[in-house]
Amino acid sequence: MRLLIVSLCATLCASTVAAQLTPEQSRLREIYKQLVEINTTHSTGGTTAAAEAVAKRLRAAGIRAKDIQILGPVPNKQNLVARLHGNGTRQPLLLLAHLDVVEAKRSDWSIDPFKLNEKDGYFYGRGTLDDKAMAAIFVDIFLRLNQQKVKLDRDVILALTADEEGGPDDGAKWLVQTHRPLVDAEMVLNEGGGGRTRQGKYLNNGVQASEKAYMSYRLEVRNPGGHSSLPRKDNAIYQLAAALGRLQQFEFPFELNEVTRLYFEQSARTESPEVAADMQAILHDPPDAAAVKRLSDMPSYNALLRTTCVPTRLEGGHADNALPQTAAALVNCRIMPGHSGDEAQKVLAGVIGDDQVTIAPTEVDTSGPASPLNLELMKSIERLTNEMWPGVPVLPTMSSGATDSRYFRQAGIPAYGVSGLFVDVDDVRAHGRDERLGVKELYDGQTFLWRLVNELSAGTR
Repeated sequence: MRLLIVSLCATLCASTVAAQLTPEQSRLREIYKQLVEINTTHSTGGTTAAAEAVAKRLRAAGIRAKDIQILGPVPNKQNLVARLHGNGTRQPLLLLAHLDVVEAKRSDWSIDPFKLNEKDGYFYGRGTLDDKAMAAIFVDIFLRLNQQKVKLDRDVILALTADEEGGPDDGAKWLVQTHRPLVDAEMVLNEGGGGRTRQGKYLNNGVQASEKAYMSYRLEVRNPGGHSSLPRKDNAIYQLAAALGRLQQFEFPFELNEVTRLYFEQSARTESPEVAADMQAILHDPPDAAAVKRLSDMPSYNALLRTTCVPTRLEGGHADNALPQTAAALVNCRIMPGHSGDEAQKVLAGVIGDDQVTIAPTEVDTSGPASPLNLELMKSIERLTNEMWPGVPVLPTMSSGATDSRYFRQAGIPAYGVSGLFVDVDDVRAHGRDERLGVKELYDGQTFLWRLVNELSAGTR
């Protein structure tokens, strides 16, 4: 009887919640659930099933088959690209989101990561925040524009892609490099921005206009080795450890750019008096060195003040009773815009100061320019933010992590991270255990992006 009552309560509660949703919110939740519950990890999943599921929805809504394409370099890492046609007054607007997600072990989570679980005001599941929320919202917007027959003054392109989180078949990169006409646009809206809260207080709504370049380098020491009973002074592990010790003591120079200067200038309005004073002090010419030091002690701000390089993996030796013939470390760098991977490598070589430690990049340099702060876009975001969350400032931001926007920026296509999805700065679970996004926050983001896309593609408010 108790189980029956619990089951009946759950059914009634779910029905009550569903009854409170608008038709657009119900459709979004349905799309969101479908995408979250398709395993799109690199190791065991792929993006093709998710791309095909979205394509089926678009075709069922009457969007022409020739305007929907599923394509990619390998069968299980396909991307979806679809287009709604406008009158051509302006160049296209591209809505970009990735379908792949990072790995998630069931044993690590308190719930099944590949089931959408709604409880305590949150949606739980891998990808609920990164990046299937934006993917689902963009699909819903695309369907609504078509359903309402909105008179577009530009084409609106939807691109849902593979391997943003890792893997060799990055869909955004592949599309830009091999099928540019499909995704060529005046502007790209993507992840990377979004709102921040702390203890329920709305702090800011961020617009990502630039990001640090992701580059890793393999540091390696080799020598003849030998028997462990006859130690040598030139032990490869000691030599590598000494090199890493010198790197540990090094700090790249402090620098600000157009985006980070505006970020700190405006962030000071929402910080504690002490932190706000330091933010103002680093804007001086010359900057206050003590303020730079205090902000640098805070990891989230240090990442915005300079290039960073940190060891993330180690390997060495081949037997318990043998001197190591090889010792190696992977050093991951996040490089400030305006600097190249080659430049960072030269700095590393100078810091390490040992020509027996080889330094080799493990990937192609993806450094690129920032997107110019688009006045029309920023005004729209500021107005919508003030209407939906009065008094919340809009901040241009630079991501310390990497997004697929970099491939478009490298190709001369401005890209901006903007979502209207708010998360607690002290509890961001993307890539982590029990990833989640607030229920209200999802639907608020839907409203925000729907209104923004309408302004940018149809001139309607």
